[in-house]
Amino acid sequence: MAINVILNLLAALALLGFLYAQQRRQASFSVRVFTGMGLGVVLGAALQLIYGAGAAEVATTGDYLDIVGSGYVKLLQMIVMPLIMVSIIGAILKLKGINALGKISALTIGTLMLTTLIAASIGILMAKVFSLSAVGLTASAADIARGVYLQGKVESAQAISLPSMLLSFIPANPFLDMTGGRKTSTIAVVIFSVFIGIAATGIHDKKPEIFATFARFIEVAHAIVMRIVTLVLRLTPYGVFALMAQVVSTSSYTDILRLVDFVLASYSALLLMFGVHLLIVTGLGLNPLRWTRKILPLLTFAFTSRSSAGAIPMSVQTQTQRLGTPEGIANFAASFGATIGQNGCAGIYPAMLAVMIAPTVGIDPFTLGFIAPLLAIITIGSVGVAGVGGGATFAALIVLSSMNLPVALAGLLISIEPLIDMGRTALNVSGSVTAGAVTSRVLGETDQAIFNSDADQPIDGDRKVA
Repeated sequence: MAINVILNLLAALALLGFLYAQQRRQASFSVRVFTGMGLGVVLGAALQLIYGAGAAEVATTGDYLDIVGSGYVKLLQMIVMPLIMVSIIGAILKLKGINALGKISALTIGTLMLTTLIAASIGILMAKVFSLSAVGLTASAADIARGVYLQGKVESAQAISLPSMLLSFIPANPFLDMTGGRKTSTIAVVIFSVFIGIAATGIHDKKPEIFATFARFIEVAHAIVMRIVTLVLRLTPYGVFALMAQVVSTSSYTDILRLVDFVLASYSALLLMFGVHLLIVTGLGLNPLRWTRKILPLLTFAFTSRSSAGAIPMSVQTQTQRLGTPEGIANFAASFGATIGQNGCAGIYPAMLAVMIAPTVGIDPFTLGFIAPLLAIITIGSVGVAGVGGGATFAALIVLSSMNLPVALAGLLISIEPLIDMGRTALNVSGSVTAGAVTSRVLGETDQAIFNSDADQPIDGDRKVA
């Protein structure tokens, strides 16, 4: 086996070398990201074809690829909290009063929750179109084990209420939240940063010298953090390659075919919701084709990484450097969007699960008496869904337990969870970027020149050679 693993790793290194050669030739960021994704699919498919999804050679090769893939995601997560802090504090120092901050927060959160409500409605519609039902589905040993695990988590999910969730946003220990130690740490750091910014503006007139020193410190810190972001984002093609290779090499195509209706329904709902985002963008007066081209590298990373929180740095860069959204608004949208109102994980997924599972306990899911409370619970429950892999499961537990539906049946989908989660995460990130655009346009802050520019402005700091 060892020689096979070595050969696999040599092939992976050769493909990584090709990506590095592209970078040296200064190929555009978009080209390198999509090349990395394509090469990852090729390598993953080759490993599965040669060894099979469950082979030890594939698992060992995946462990080494994980150094590149998960290592890249961890580097992004490393800079999330510093980026949020310096960007939001810096933005508040430049705002013309607290009213602007309130408008930004209200518009961003309102857009996220409204789009989640729309996403849930689309999920219900697709469940109806594809006649999804958990009745008659057979369970494997892994499905049963997952169901037992989910059943054990019901009590903690039921203990969560809207007041307790809102309380969890308050950073009782901001230093703990800077480590990402809680599910709501991202929002807590945002709130802590807001307090720092407001406190600093409060001494602007009373102690102008101290304020000027602090503002200069934030400016320097921001420049350094953004340079770190640039350095990490240059690794995106390599991270996308490794993550994609792992997903493709370990996917069970038998399980995908067994649940093909759910896969098709899920991606139909995801695509329809992407269409809603484009309609919103068009309504804002932005060109939807240009919009799509500019956010594709970001969505590609979100798709392969399955981490909304990990996508925050790249989301901020995309919004500011490609879409013309001011940095303060971009940070609010990316940060809130990683925890509140996730269109895919907190909207479409729990809605489809509830509709599938309801018939198993004799409930007709397509009645107003079922749909109305389901949409209300999903919209409210979308507050505080963690922006990492598994957030959709957390959202589903809240919704299913609140609707008195058997949560164990959600374990029937464990085998295709990674495949669906990739699309959900991309939709989550698209929703947060859309919320940023809505806020920016409504407040008249969008830099139209940046958005209208046809130049392929790189978000990794590299310069494209003409």
